[in-house]
Amino acid sequence: MIQAFEFSPFHENTYVIADDATGEAVVIDPGCYEQVEKEALSKFINDHKLTVKYLLLTHAHLDHVFGVAYVKRKFGVKAYLHELDMVIYNDVPTRCALYGLRGYEPAEVDAYLKEGDKFTIGSTTLDVVFVPGHAPGHVAFVNHADRYIIGGDVLFSGSVGRTDLPYCNHADLLNSIKTQFYTLPDDYVVYAGHMEPTTIGKEKQTNPFVRM
Repeated sequence: MIQAFEFSPFHENTYVIADDATGEAVVIDPGCYEQVEKEALSKFINDHKLTVKYLLLTHAHLDHVFGVAYVKRKFGVKAYLHELDMVIYNDVPTRCALYGLRGYEPAEVDAYLKEGDKFTIGSTTLDVVFVPGHAPGHVAFVNHADRYIIGGDVLFSGSVGRTDLPYCNHADLLNSIKTQFYTLPDDYVVYAGHMEPTTIGKEKQTNPFVRM
């Protein structure tokens, strides 16, 4: 099961991935900012009787981490982030102040992700791949059995992640797409951090920023 929620003024996609047989689940990029958004996430998890095992972050831009403290506290899980993104994560309170966003609750990152890590819920496995560019420690999570990728802000339907923010690198972003995304089979679905899902094959043929 993959359930997406669109949260916050940034229209960020938060994902809950659950193993149908066991009910074990992971929450990826909790962007829930308003209390009603946090409650909607919890209601879905409770209604489906899911057991959250992990809180995973593709990267640390503010719209992807608004709900980290809430999810950690509500479900008693650890938060995982790539170490290279800690410089961004630690700057989130400053960024929130710049945007005039009140109420952000900082939370500790408990463990660091690295390429090659695997997270298992029931019979579902997510492989961690390193895809820097939009952020220095950006990662994505690939499920090869079900042929999809939770890609964060790397590749979108008809677009790519922005690289005009601090610590971004456009050449690295394009290299990540070409070497980590476009090497996957065409039918793999990309669940991105914003907008609707797309496929590897579609973006290879039509994406105006990086075609193959």
